[in-house]
Amino acid sequence: MKDRLLLLGYAVAVIAATAVHDPWWLAGGLLVAAALAGRQAPKIALRAMRAVVFFSLVVSLGYAASGVLGQAVSVDYLILVNIRVFLLIFLTFALAARIDFLRALNFSRSLTYLTTLALSQIITFRRLFEDLRLAAESRRLRRLALRQGYLQSAAAASHLFDRAEHDAREIALAMRARGFFPPQPGTDARGS
Repeated sequence: MKDRLLLLGYAVAVIAATAVHDPWWLAGGLLVAAALAGRQAPKIALRAMRAVVFFSLVVSLGYAASGVLGQAVSVDYLILVNIRVFLLIFLTFALAARIDFLRALNFSRSLTYLTTLALSQIITFRRLFEDLRLAAESRRLRRLALRQGYLQSAAAASHLFDRAEHDAREIALAMRARGFFPPQPGTDARGS
């Protein structure tokens, strides 16, 4: 029940953070979220900062560039967007550290099943990504040139996409075999 209440509180906080357009209220919400996070607040804030820094940098620079090109620029709006994004990411990381999503969604068989599938995919791809990174490190004596690094990253990304497509097909077949999807008109039970 605690997990379900935390998830509901998170949903309300996200709706409130997107509905409020005053940076001071959002900053206050961030202080409340940090207080509720307790001792974990600095660690969560650091993770949120790392996750949001590139987004904020690109958006801020793009917005400033539009001002140079003659568009009207509002610094208040830029502050509002950056605080809102940081608050949402902070809330997400704070929730992820405290909630068991399977317990929170156990009121719905379909949501529990979908969450189980998503979590298994996340764990699998995190392990695969780490394996690819370690394999790349073990096969080189010195740092790769930029072009070689791009080629290696492209090959890894291609492998991850192929694996995702394969796994999605296998999961869809398994779900269909367990009766998760209704049969389509004009097909037999095997979907052919």
